[in-house]
Amino acid sequence: MTDAAVIDWLLDGDPSIAWQTRRDLCGQPGEDWAPVRAKVAAEGWGRRLLELQGPDCKWAGGLYTPKWTSTTYTLLLLRRMGLDPANRQAVAGVRRLLDEAERPEGGVSYWKTHRYAERCVNGMVLSLGAYFDAGDERVDDIARMLLGARVEDGGWNCEDYRGHTGHSSFNTTISVLEGLLLWRRRTGSTLADEAMATGREVLLAHEMFRSHRTGRVINEAWTRFSFPPRWHYDVLRGLDHFQEAGVAPDPRAEEAVELVRTRRRPDGGWPVGPRYSGRDHFTMEDGRKPGRWNTLRALRVLKWWEAGAP
Repeated sequence: MTDAAVIDWLLDGDPSIAWQTRRDLCGQPGEDWAPVRAKVAAEGWGRRLLELQGPDCKWAGGLYTPKWTSTTYTLLLLRRMGLDPANRQAVAGVRRLLDEAERPEGGVSYWKTHRYAERCVNGMVLSLGAYFDAGDERVDDIARMLLGARVEDGGWNCEDYRGHTGHSSFNTTISVLEGLLLWRRRTGSTLADEAMATGREVLLAHEMFRSHRTGRVINEAWTRFSFPPRWHYDVLRGLDHFQEAGVAPDPRAEEAVELVRTRRRPDGGWPVGPRYSGRDHFTMEDGRKPGRWNTLRALRVLKWWEAGAP
């Protein structure tokens, strides 16, 4: 496919793909992509997910488990699809996540045996509470807890309660960064700016995927891109956060961007990527074909990079 044909192929996809293609790749104004975005709740994958919500406002009867059909992970997918933040079903699901959680440290926990607010989970729940219009001060409590929970290098680690406070976890840090970015947009608060800067610096200091000590790839799985990413970090997820935040491209991410380029298939798309073990509500994309989600995300990362390449 030519580049133009790839764009047409994306525009022919699910509304969740088509509206983001119009906004992020075609540069269309809101009046052009907003009607397509509105279809996320009425057609395709978004409608199918909303129809699976139970009468208790939860999905699969659970808050955080089972993976990947629980309320948390279903709402994370709907957020990435761009479902209307005011959607009543989604807002009701977020309120369940807040109402039924344990409340250690001002955050949330979905395990009665956990006397701490696990940072990765709280980053994900913050992203949901900030994106969907829950209007709940408990979302601010989660943000404040996370702002005070950075480890020594400036990021976050889900095992800090075990004394792992010297070095960040990439999985945790990306979830918290995504949550804080959405919280800043929702509230207009600048309190998270410095924390987001130090968290991004953790990723850049490692060139997005390399050990700062040895230069070796930290985890080969990070070089293969999955959608949805669940709680996992990978290079494309990290770069997509940078472009979404609108930060200036940094030379230390150049190799990571080149990695994205090299993953492009001869047909012009990007692979669907590996799937994490666990049950899905349904399969969005056939792994034998190019994947629209990864193609969309890769192209907008490359567009961001090339617009301001160092």
